[in-house]
Amino acid sequence: MDADVIIQVQGKAGRIRLNRPKAIHALNTGMCRAMLDALAAWHADPAVEIVLIDHAEGRGFCAGGDIRMIAESGAGDGQEARDFFRVEYQLNHALFTCAKPVVAFMDGITMGGGVGISQPAKYRIATENTKFAMPETGIGLFPDVGGGWYLSRLPGRMGEYLALTGHRLDGAECLALGLASHYLPAEALGDVKARILADPASVEAILAELSGTAPEPRIAEHRADIDRLFAADTVEGVFAALEADGGEWAAAQLATLRTKSPQSMKISLRLVREGRARASFAEEMAQEFAIGARVAQSHDFIEGVRALIVDKDNAPQWNPATLEGVSEESIAQIFAPLPAGEAWTPA
Repeated sequence: MDADVIIQVQGKAGRIRLNRPKAIHALNTGMCRAMLDALAAWHADPAVEIVLIDHAEGRGFCAGGDIRMIAESGAGDGQEARDFFRVEYQLNHALFTCAKPVVAFMDGITMGGGVGISQPAKYRIATENTKFAMPETGIGLFPDVGGGWYLSRLPGRMGEYLALTGHRLDGAECLALGLASHYLPAEALGDVKARILADPASVEAILAELSGTAPEPRIAEHRADIDRLFAADTVEGVFAALEADGGEWAAAQLATLRTKSPQSMKISLRLVREGRARASFAEEMAQEFAIGARVAQSHDFIEGVRALIVDKDNAPQWNPATLEGVSEESIAQIFAPLPAGEAWTPA
């Protein structure tokens, strides 16, 4: 059986190639563990000068995490889900703190867990195939894997907008927002990888030389609307601003938000707002693990996965069904620190 992730050293480079094509390379616990172990080994190996992360066969870079497993675990004791989050977040943190440059090739779908393993990289390559999103509010989850850190550091209220709506960005938009460091045509990636493998020390010059000119970012025309309409302190305030606007674009965002989990939207808005002031990435991951450990066992997540992934009826029955039904007390409990023995720590 082929490995779900192919890990090897080629020349002076450590290579991580996601290899679950039928699942669009979604991460499972074993993949995260293998990648974490590889990073630890390469950290201590002077022969490895750079780390490359991409996908092997098939489309997409990485569609996320093993959502079905997490939901099945959440419906029980939640232990397998917590084990997955713990290792996945340790991998995210190891990439964030990696002493050697990391190059992530976001060629294709880059969502959820794929965001978590690409955003910590020093070099983040987008292409015309890139589809970047944190769509978790649609399945009763929240933008984890460091989403509270990365989204909160985007310009204006872009982080709030992306977290709440799950809007998909293309490669040009990722470049414009700083989510990608370079934009390359997909047909150039083979040449780029070969040249970096041959001469890791020249990675910056290679990427600069082969980068293409990105199209105009479509998101730019809505920047002012986003900053104005997603500025409220509460999700209810965002809804009110969109309702009062009366414009076509605002109406479309409102229609999108009405399909999302009210609980997830409240969690996500608070996560982005608090993420701006978070002192360290490790602190962010500890907070997200506390939330994830609880949300994995929540009604909305299990129901969201049923409706969008298992039965595919796209008709989740959220509970509470309204924003007003989600109390501040319930959100505070979800954000509360875990007991010392259960809390997340770096590997």
